[in-house]
Amino acid sequence: MLIRRVDEDDWPTVRDVRLRALRESPDVFGSSLAREERFAESHWRMRLRTSTTWMALDDAGEPRGLVSLIQEPGSPEDDRHVVSLWVAPEVRRQGVGWSLLDAAVRGGAAQGAATVSLWVVDDNASAVDLYVRAGFTRTGERQVLPRNPDQTEERYVRHTDPGGLTPH
Repeated sequence: MLIRRVDEDDWPTVRDVRLRALRESPDVFGSSLAREERFAESHWRMRLRTSTTWMALDDAGEPRGLVSLIQEPGSPEDDRHVVSLWVAPEVRRQGVGWSLLDAAVRGGAAQGAATVSLWVVDDNASAVDLYVRAGFTRTGERQVLPRNPDQTEERYVRHTDPGGLTPH
């Protein structure tokens, strides 16, 4: 599996992967399929200009996962925030999520971030398992999921280091 940083010109592929993620895992993201299906090319391009994004590609060059890293509004200057991590169901539990997350943590360190953080929906046990094994810890900070007030999510954080991830 190749993990490749994408740029603005990759917007059609990023859009397709993101919409697939929202179709197949609608309850784990802060956005919705209906909302993002309405995004124009200019929005996808802007999203890729304002985030660092990586895509997982299989041996045939087919996209199998996605992750982005942003400077979250209101967060400390030395924190980067993981968003949109998703792995295609047919390649889950094969290290793809781990590789994407490693790229994001390394990317945060390269950008000078002391920490990388993310939000996890409470009932997403597989994501919590991945993040905890990757060295993220619970902060106790909680919020209602913006698109669904019946769900809550918790913030996790990990200190960056130049060596990347170490399994726990």
